[in-house]
This record gives sequence, structure tokens and C-alpha cells, in this order.
Amino acid sequence: MKKQIILAAAALSILGACQKKGVATADTDKSYRITGKINNMTTGKVYLDELGEQAFIPKDTADINKDGTFVMEGTVSEPAIYKLGFDNKEGVMLVVDNKHIEITADSGQVATTYTVKGSKDSELVKELNTIMQGMQQKVADLNQRAQAASSNGQNEEVAKLQQEFMLAQQGMQQQLKSFVRTNPSSVVSAYVAGNMISLEEEFPFVDSVLTAFKTNLPNSRYTKSLEEKVGSKRSTAIGSLAPDIKLPSPSGQEVALSSLRGKYVLIDFWASWCGPCRKENPNVVRMYNKYKDKGFEIYGVSLDQDRDKWLKAIENDKLTWPHVSDLKGWESAAGQLYGVTAIPQTVLLDREGKIIAKNLRGQELEEKIASLLK
Repeated sequence: MKKQIILAAAALSILGACQKKGVATADTDKSYRITGKINNMTTGKVYLDELGEQAFIPKDTADINKDGTFVMEGTVSEPAIYKLGFDNKEGVMLVVDNKHIEITADSGQVATTYTVKGSKDSELVKELNTIMQGMQQKVADLNQRAQAASSNGQNEEVAKLQQEFMLAQQGMQQQLKSFVRTNPSSVVSAYVAGNMISLEEEFPFVDSVLTAFKTNLPNSRYTKSLEEKVGSKRSTAIGSLAPDIKLPSPSGQEVALSSLRGKYVLIDFWASWCGPCRKENPNVVRMYNKYKDKGFEIYGVSLDQDRDKWLKAIENDKLTWPHVSDLKGWESAAGQLYGVTAIPQTVLLDREGKIIAKNLRGQELEEKIASLLK
């Protein structure tokens, strides 16, 4: 379940996600006032930290009075997500703007007992956290059951639990989409669309809600960040005609991706130095030999830099499909064109050259190919 644990951690990253550098913000400062009462907390400080590009950025501090109350006032450039933290390491997320926000909570259980008034967006953050906490609990349960099944050698049960996890992930994505649809004028929704909904799998949805954000929140940093992300993915989104690739083959002759039209084509981004790629190759070879005479082809794009190692890997792994590479590693023209930041990565094309799926591997890929060619 290692893959599932990693996916869950990514899905639950709202409190510490990073944003792309260079996102513009509004120029007009807005005044805020945050007041609160933390029961059973009689001393210490409260900290306001802005969710920045790479980390939380300290914004303001205030003393906590003997009765647990505090007052914090200042200005912000635009409505944005902040963390309100305390000396005991507890904290809550808020959207700070030009409103008076009131917070109440119990010390030691701030995250589960806090209430927020005066800011609809901050209430939405709390609603969002409830969704994520439900997913976290479900993942913890699945992980526990999977570890027990794995220890007992129950491989079928482990596979079943992995499938349950994938269904849970899909369910969470549906909840997040519903959240965004219901709140199209909230900066929280713009943040969710750009950081918590899969752009690869939900491109049409994200692209459509971007239109609403550009109308409702044209100056928000989250809208501008989302617009950059959507723009970079538009040409390689599912449903788009795959951008053509034309690079040298091992013989030195250029082979164009478009030359394979008429077949279902799997673009396979890999490299000789990539352990997971090489480990997956025997399965890909078996599948290729099964379907190559039925209208299926593979177009291997290597992110190698060493020509000899590239050719040796092709020979050793018995990769008999077309291969190309400009031997520029991560600077590969094809890799940059398709936004490749990790390998192995796959893109599946239909007979007309349109993208119909991404990042399918193993059994999932074979089932997809079988369904297309049956």
C-alpha cells in the first residue's frame, strides 16, 4: 500500500501545499480584525502565518490574555489562506480578508472544537477540512487492514483493499468537485481546483471552473495560479490531439509520433537509469507481444543522456517497438512538450492521435488496451 499512502499524503496536503513562484497578488491592502477565545489557555501567543509559495510566512502575532482572549489587527493585500497557530503547536486554517473574524476553541482540541464567525470563506475551509479528515480516517483503516493482510500472505485481500482505496480516492475527488461547484465565488474553491483536484484526470472540469473564477475572482492569486497550470496542460489534456514528436531513433533516422496514426499508441517516457521503468518493462513486453498485431503500438521516448546505455537497455530488455531520444535527459524536447516531471509516464492515444488516457500501467493498462481492441 506504499503507493496509496503517498497518494493520501498528497491529497491531505492543504495545510502545507506549495504554490508556483511568481504568482501575482492584488495591490490594494485590506484591513482585518481577528478576535478569539481559547478555553483553558491562559498565556502564550497566537501567530498568523500566510500560506506562501514554499512555506508558511509569518504575518502577525498577538498575546493571549489570562482569560484566553486575543485580538489581532492588520492589513492584507487580498483574501488568502492563513494559519492561526498557538504555542502548543495547534492551529486552524482561515481565509483572512477585510472582515472581523471571531474564533472560539478548547485548548488541546483546537482543530476539532473550533468555531468561526464573520467569514464565509473561513467556514468553507472548516468544511473542507472535514472532508479531508474523513478521507484520512478511511485511509488509515485501509492501511491497517492491508498491513495485516500482507503479513498473513493474503495477496488477494491486499489487491482488494488497493481497489477500495482507488474508489475512495475517486469519491473524494467527486466531493471536492461538488464543493467547488457549490462555491464558485470563493477563494477556497479556487485553491482546491488548483491544488487538490487532479488536473490530469479532471482537466475539462478544472478548465470549466477556471472560467467562473476569472469572472468572480479575476485578481486572486489562486485564479492566476490555476490559469497558469491549466494553460501549461491544455495541449496535452485528455481529449486533445497529441502534440507531434519527431526525434532520432537508435539508427539516427527521425521517427514521428504522427507516423503511427491508425493504431492505438502508447507513448512511454522512460530511461535506462530509471529503476521502476526497467522493472515494469517485462510486463510491457508481454503486453506488447500480445496486442502488437491487433492494432497496438508503443512509441518509446527515452530521457537518457548516454547513447550506449540507452541502446543496451533496449537490447537487454527486448524492447522491440519504435524508440526515439534526443539524449538530453530531463531537458528532452518531448518531455518538456508533455510536461514530464517523473518517469515512468505513459500517454495513450486513439487511432486518430487523440489523448484518451494517461499514466496507465500494469493490469490497468492491459485492461484498457483489451477493451479498445476487442
